Amino acid sequence: MADAASRDSTMDKAADDGSQTREIESNEKHVREDGKIELTEEDCCEKLGFSYPTWKKWMILSVIFAIQVSMNFNTSIDANAVKPLTVALKISGQAARVGQCVFLVTYAFGCELWAPWSEDLGRWPILQLSLLLVNIWQIPCALAPNYNTIIAFRFLGGLSSAGGSVILGMVADMWEADNQQYAVAFIVLSSVGGSAVGPLVGAFVERWLSWHWNFWVQLIFGAVVQIAHFFLVLETRATLIVDREAKKRRKAGEANIYGPNELKENRFEFKKILVIWARPFEMFICEPIVLCLSLLSGFSDALIFTFLESYQPVYEQWGFGTTTLGLAFIPIIIGYFISYFSFFPFIHRHREIPRKDPDALQPEARLYWLLYHAPLEFIGLLGFAWTTLGPEYHVHWIAPMIFSMLVGIANYAIYMATIDYMIASYGPCSASATGGNGFSRDFLAGIAAMYSTPFYTDVGNGHARYKLEWPSTILAVLAIFVTVPIYIFYWKGPIVREKSKFAQTLASDRKKGGRSDAVGAKAQAGHMEERP
Repeated sequence: MADAASRDSTMDKAADDGSQTREIESNEKHVREDGKIELTEEDCCEKLGFSYPTWKKWMILSVIFAIQVSMNFNTSIDANAVKPLTVALKISGQAARVGQCVFLVTYAFGCELWAPWSEDLGRWPILQLSLLLVNIWQIPCALAPNYNTIIAFRFLGGLSSAGGSVILGMVADMWEADNQQYAVAFIVLSSVGGSAVGPLVGAFVERWLSWHWNFWVQLIFGAVVQIAHFFLVLETRATLIVDREAKKRRKAGEANIYGPNELKENRFEFKKILVIWARPFEMFICEPIVLCLSLLSGFSDALIFTFLESYQPVYEQWGFGTTTLGLAFIPIIIGYFISYFSFFPFIHRHREIPRKDPDALQPEARLYWLLYHAPLEFIGLLGFAWTTLGPEYHVHWIAPMIFSMLVGIANYAIYMATIDYMIASYGPCSASATGGNGFSRDFLAGIAAMYSTPFYTDVGNGHARYKLEWPSTILAVLAIFVTVPIYIFYWKGPIVREKSKFAQTLASDRKKGGRSDAVGAKAQAGHMEERP
């Protein structure tokens, strides 16, 4: 018994010595010239967002889903304030749309401007500050004595919105690149869904409340999601978590150990931040994949905002009032959900194949499902165009709704597949690529807020019989041209990526095979200085 106890004691001591030896070796590995020990992600993997239990990841994801819905809700509900504002403030309808245009365009820039700060300061404080500012700017809009005040604070509201880039960054904080498709699909649903929920809710606000409530409702929604974020969401940014762990260890007696941000010099150097800010725009201009697919995604999103203006003259033919016009957006939302769930088998298949052969799938495989969804954009628009003839031609109102649902299916699929493809193609640079995608969607949607009504009232003016049909037909023809790159990149994508310095850097890293450990996988998911 004594011998056994002695052996157990010896083994425990050896294990402790081995553990201490490994810890010392790990620390020595990261000792700097100044004697300070840098704590890395490898040293505290169990603390990072990747190690959160599944229920916690999806709780956080559900809250940021609501935040993204709120932000996109803010962009689309403005259309329902146009008529009330023209009456109350004695302005033209086109002038009343400037507020929505300004908010969307500045929102496009705001998402990119906030992202670098979330790298150094953390996702949690940046989103809290963003939500707080957006909510504050709603108050002067609701109490505005004139329209100039509304435009000024809508400008600030858009610029204060830290939407897609930061939120997609949080997804990359918790899931590795090969496992984040379900999470990305969920967030994409919140982005497109919020734009359709806006006019649905806005119709009832327009019908029963004054224009001031257009902004009060946004404030209420924003306050609810901010409170939920404050209490339910944890910090996910890896470097911030490592910094906190280093501070805890110092307090526990481990002297001279520091986190990565604590050892950085000139953390907030303007030149570095400017490079990060400029990269999404550089990739947008210089990368054919990013440019073409972002324009496709932006065009598709702009359609939804064009629909906001076309629905009124279209459905008034069947006697639709303000609230029933809002309900007419339900088919688009149904289309989003159909498209969302249709990706599940596709995602499951893509997660299973790499387990057998990691190199079996090229990034272009992420576009496969879109090959069948993209034509629905053209079919939906063309069908919508020629079913808007009205009851005079014995066409039921359900017909254009069915075709608008097809547009919704295509719109979701385009955003999801292009984002997914860019993540797979650009790895550590994927945030800049997807940032260009988000920028295009918001910017083009902002422009759409201004041209949509003249487009539908003036383009078909020379054709009294087909006044509403021609504008949508033109959009359908445009849809053919903007969806062609999908098929080009699916078949010729590898050739295009060979000429991309960003994509080739990732391909080179993969061939070396030196990034297969946990931290390497995290880096491919986007845990780099570049990525929001």
